[in-house]
Amino acid sequence: MVVKVYIATSSGSTSIKKQQQDVTGFLAANKIDFEECDIAANEENRKWMRENVPVDSRPATGNPLPPQIFNGEKYCGNYEDFFYAREENAVYAFLGLTAPPGSKEAEALAKKEQQ
Repeated sequence: MVVKVYIATSSGSTSIKKQQQDVTGFLAANKIDFEECDIAANEENRKWMRENVPVDSRPATGNPLPPQIFNGEKYCGNYEDFFYAREENAVYAFLGLTAPPGSKEAEALAKKEQQ
């Protein structure tokens, strides 16, 4: 499965731009394969993202905003979910991936299994 990050290249929101850069920069720095899906330039991407964000993860009003993160067709979460997973050293689990040996996340999992 490929991690897909739904972004808007022409967003006027500085906050959204920073969040998108934060997610894609982290994935690139950690050599996690991902694909950027632009919802501003591709109506199909926008439609797919909006239809596939679970109802309980949508904002009370309006449409879900980027970045939205999927592993294939499985919804992982939005920026806040990603940020929390990163703070907890659980990004690989958040993305539905196996943590590489030697990573903080793999070491934390090994400790838990030993207890």
